[in-house]
Amino acid sequence: MAEPGGEPKNPWKTLAQRLVYQNPWIKVREDQVLRPDGRPGIYGVVEFQNRAVGVLPVAADGSIWLVGQYRYPLGAYSWEIPEGGSPFLESPEQTALRELREETGLIAGRIEPVATIHLSNSVCDEIGYVFRATDLTQGDAEPEGSEELQVKRISWDDAWAMLATGEITDSLSVVAILHEAVRRLAERP
Repeated sequence: MAEPGGEPKNPWKTLAQRLVYQNPWIKVREDQVLRPDGRPGIYGVVEFQNRAVGVLPVAADGSIWLVGQYRYPLGAYSWEIPEGGSPFLESPEQTALRELREETGLIAGRIEPVATIHLSNSVCDEIGYVFRATDLTQGDAEPEGSEELQVKRISWDDAWAMLATGEITDSLSVVAILHEAVRRLAERP
């Protein structure tokens, strides 16, 4: 059954909510629900205290910058675009410019939105914003104390190969590179 305006109505009914855990970055809650089939159940939800923001820095020659770091939850090293958490009192654009400068030292003369995505919508409410930065000037990087970063500038072909071979798996980075590929195809004569 659809709501007015054509959207399907919510088939879930929330009976009760209980906060299970909270820290400065996330809240975890457990909801008692009636499932779409009418049977009782539970649903665990992670609520994020920040938004995720990533920015793809693109040089005039088409090369891009990636940041490498060890990602604790994965237990693995990750190559990705500069990214970080965006407090709700800071706009996603401000966060993109700040993260770009902190992680790479780059200052963007131009920034444009590329995509808005839900990062894992079956278990969390985290929303991500992806930007493209151009007209870049090199300054000094100022990584946070929790970051031990490698920064590398690579050709577009190398970035595409890293995506194709699974070297780049971070969702914001994958979305940014795919959008850049579509842009480059559209700009071909």
